[in-house]
Amino acid sequence: MRNRKKKRTIIWVVVAILVIIAGYFSFVRPKQESQRTVTVGIMAGDKNEAKLWQSVAKTAKDKYHVTVKTKDFTDYNQPNKALENGDIDLNAFQHKLFLRRWNKAHHTDIVSIGDTYITPIRVYSDKYKSLKDLPDDATVAVPNDATNESRALFALKNAGLITLKKGTTLASANSVAKNPKNIQFKELAAEQTARSLKDVDAAVVNTNYAQAAGINYKSAIFVEPINKDSEQWVNIIAAKKSNKDKQTYQDVVKAYQTEKTKQFIKKHYGTAELPAWDLNFNK
Repeated sequence: MRNRKKKRTIIWVVVAILVIIAGYFSFVRPKQESQRTVTVGIMAGDKNEAKLWQSVAKTAKDKYHVTVKTKDFTDYNQPNKALENGDIDLNAFQHKLFLRRWNKAHHTDIVSIGDTYITPIRVYSDKYKSLKDLPDDATVAVPNDATNESRALFALKNAGLITLKKGTTLASANSVAKNPKNIQFKELAAEQTARSLKDVDAAVVNTNYAQAAGINYKSAIFVEPINKDSEQWVNIIAAKKSNKDKQTYQDVVKAYQTEKTKQFIKKHYGTAELPAWDLNFNK
């Protein structure tokens, strides 16, 4: 009789253990798995960017057991809003200056948790092979939006064509301190600068617009250097400040910042785009 009771007790103990295990896998594990799934907002339209994140997702899954999903956006105003609203966990579409200006304008607290790449802006000319050849009173097209115009003027400053007033952070034509060649700045919509080359002596053109216009980036007569001025143009992976130290998000950054990613960028973008996480901007 005692043996039967003992046997029943053992059976009930085993059943209880199995119920606990089943409960763990039904409730605890799915919750843990959901916490290891990260949705990253990116801009739609660049097939290579989508493929790059597929590569990052594979590394994240294989090495860090993190599932990375991407959500496409077509409007640059949306990814930060989606991040603030909790619709996505991270985004990867903006450079540091864009984020700084966004936070100031929208009173948000989004931060960078890792550098991705930089796409140097370039100067092109159909008439001259060097910036040194530009004549006095040359006309140079620059983007007319505040962010890209500032970048263009800092590039011309680094080229030695102009100097900017001390303390300038967001440059405009009014920020120019010295202009030895009396360069005339023609302000155009950023997407129009490439098309203006026949009408101006030179143009400062964002790489994406140069590519859209069929211009080989290697034909540039000047390339924005890697230094303190250009660090603000580094693209980033961004998160809400409250989540910046979250291990799962840091694992996504580590999955991005690999030799594998460097080789992908080199293969698909050449030197038009440069991995930025280990570049030296202190020059």
